[in-house]
Parts: sequence; C-alpha cells; structure tokens
Amino acid sequence: MKEIVLTTKKNGMPVLLALIFLYLCATAGCIWGGVIADNGGSPALLIVCLLVLCFGWLPMPGLKVLKPQEALVLTLFGRYIGTLKGDGFYFVNPFCVAVNPAAKTKLNQSGDVSSVSAAVQSGSAGAETASKKLSLKVMTLNNNRQKINDCLGNPVEIGIAVTWRIVDTAKAVFHVDNYKEYLSLQCDSALRNIVRLYPYDVAPNVDTTGDGVADDGSLRGSSEIVAARIREEIQRRVEEAGIEVIEARITYLAYATEIAAVMLQRQQASAIIDARKMIVDGAVGMVEMALERLNENQVVTLDEERKAAMVSNLLVVLCGNHDAQPVVNSGSLY
Repeated sequence: MKEIVLTTKKNGMPVLLALIFLYLCATAGCIWGGVIADNGGSPALLIVCLLVLCFGWLPMPGLKVLKPQEALVLTLFGRYIGTLKGDGFYFVNPFCVAVNPAAKTKLNQSGDVSSVSAAVQSGSAGAETASKKLSLKVMTLNNNRQKINDCLGNPVEIGIAVTWRIVDTAKAVFHVDNYKEYLSLQCDSALRNIVRLYPYDVAPNVDTTGDGVADDGSLRGSSEIVAARIREEIQRRVEEAGIEVIEARITYLAYATEIAAVMLQRQQASAIIDARKMIVDGAVGMVEMALERLNENQVVTLDEERKAAMVSNLLVVLCGNHDAQPVVNSGSLY
C-alpha cells in the first residue's frame, strides 16, 4: 500500500470560524424567530435555527490538530484515504476515523514513557484521541536482555538499544498488525541470528564473516561491526513495516551467571600465561646479553658447566615471584 499525504487539508481555522459564526447566527435566529412567533409570525425561522443548533456540531469531529513530527492515518468507511503529516490545524471529512493499531502498546522506549503519564493526567477520551496519532520522532527501543549461545556454545547475556522511526505510515498501520510489537520481535530474532555467528572472545579457527577464512571477530572486540550487522539485519526485516532503523548499539554484554566464574578464571589464567611468557622472553634476553658482555670484556672465563649454573641462577632471579635473597660465597668457586 502506498502512502498518500494529504497536503490540501490545512483549513481547520476557517472552518472553525465559520462554525462559530453559524452558531451565533442560529442563536440570534432562534431569539428573533421566537419573538416573531409570539407576535403571530411564521415559526419557520425558529425551526431552521433549532435544527442548525442541534446538528451544527457534526463537522466538529473533522477538525484535527497535529503537533510537529506527528501523523494521523485516516480511513473512510474502511478505505484508506490518506495521511496528515506536519503541524497545523486540519479539516477533513467528519466521518473519517484515525487508525493506529499500536495505540495501546507500551514498550520500553522513550516515546511510550511520556505517553503513559500524559494518558493518566488527561481524561480517557483525550488519551484515546492522542493515542491515534503516530509519532514520527526518532525513538529508542531498549530491548530486554537475552541469554544466547555464541558460536562456541557458551551462554552470554546481551542487550541492545535500537534507534528507529516511522518513514511510511501506511505500511506501519496496514502491512503489519502492530508495528511496535513487530519491531520488538524482529529485534530479538535478528540479535539471536547475529550473536550465534561470533564467539564472546577471540577464538581460533572461527569464521564470523562467512568467507571460509578464520578471523579475529568477537562480540567483545568487534562490537561496532556486530552492531552494524544487527542494524542491517533488523532493517531488512522491518522494511515491510515502513520503519527505518537508524542505529543499533550493544548496551550490555557478559557471560551468563552460571559460567561467569569459570570464564573469569580462564581469562585470569590466560593473562598469567601471557605475563609469564613476556617475563621469560625478557629474562632470556638479559642472560644472553650478560654472557655476551662478559665474553667481550673478558671479565671472567667460564666453562660450559659454570655458564649453565650462571644461566640457571639468573633465570631463577629474573623469573621468580619474590625478590632474590643474595648469598655471598666466601670460598672458592671450585
């Protein structure tokens, strides 16, 4: 269904002024007709003015007021006739009905937080009228955290915030049953599909791009790339609902509670191994440098056995967890 924007209906103020003038004339006509009727005149004017007073309110429902970034989808006897967009005072067919299937749906997003308080403060009729309007503002949907298994089977908890807006009101209202619930469902589905392709942390022999080559992609280290793929996946799914996904961001990422402690120990062990490797590499380099300097300056001549002992002592001193306690040998080396 193609969206039809009604651009020639912004004439609500002239119609309102005409209705007020008509009511004033009808009131004056009733008074004047009553006086004439009492004097024996024709009561036709009185009857006509009474009919105007009784049925002159019928055009009133056709007056519509819209604020900036609001829209109103109108149907006439079940047929879509167009959409009012932009701020202004409009007059349409009074028998038109505004349609918004997601009027009473409240999601965890910025646009619904303000509408709930407004609905409580105003009356039920006013809240119903306001809820029929579609907001064209940029809104943020904070979806609930989900527990998803990554590509290695480890359960992770992840949450995303999706920034979105309506770009086609006809598709949003008529192509899906409830565009807010549809968006939330598609966000959950897209998030699961993308997270299953990545490990939580960098893992060997994992292909996250689908090109058949292992890469270093991960949820923790490639958050920007993962968020971009999630946004593209959601956009592809909600295109039919007339929704534009502006941005998707990961707001929470952690291992599930049942394996969080084990994974923390694993990360600590990996960090300790890396630190030890760096210490050993540095210690070996320092020992080599010490032996070379001793040979160059001919400070002392050591045989292979004494060199081995010296290397062993230096490695113990450099790689130990605690400071070395020196021992002074007052006797002979032999």
